Amino acid sequence: MELSMWLALVGICLMGAMSPGPSLAVVLKHCLASGRTAGIITALSHGFGVGVYALIAVLGLGALIHQWPMLYTALIYGGAAYLVYLAINSWRSSAGKLTIESTRGSYKKAATDGFAIAFLNPKLAIFFIALFSQFIPAEQVSTVQGAVMVATPTLIDASWYVIVALLCSHGRFLPVLERNQVLINRLLSVAFMGLALMVVARQWL
Repeated sequence: MELSMWLALVGICLMGAMSPGPSLAVVLKHCLASGRTAGIITALSHGFGVGVYALIAVLGLGALIHQWPMLYTALIYGGAAYLVYLAINSWRSSAGKLTIESTRGSYKKAATDGFAIAFLNPKLAIFFIALFSQFIPAEQVSTVQGAVMVATPTLIDASWYVIVALLCSHGRFLPVLERNQVLINRLLSVAFMGLALMVVARQWL
């Protein structure tokens, strides 16, 4: 994978992780209720859940390229269309106060909740298939490239929420994130739209 493409993948995964939503609420809930360690455990288990979907997406796309190359080409355009859809939704998203239920629980509960909020979200599978179809070349999917594509969103997601857990003891962190939610969503929208246009242009040029 070219460095520019990898940096594009990093940017989208980073902004996607930073966008406030249910995952952030779960990490903050365990951090505020049971302490920083519980928040970190939630963050790491959430990253693992994201990594599972990323791995499934890469393996599925690899098989698709090998067996049905024409279908893979169609998927590229379908993925680009889905990224445009995500861009429109992200642009329209408005800031809202996160709902955080302060309930005390164990580290095991923190790990379970972190993994579940990611793995029980089937939209992640669709997201990764749409996203990765724009980065995997039609010729082949190397082991190294596949590993990079799985590791990138996994590490970014886990790292971001670990940072959240480390910062959650500071009372000013959450209001700053909430104030910038619209900006984050709109930057993510621009990134989605730019990637979709770039991929379509690459298919025609």
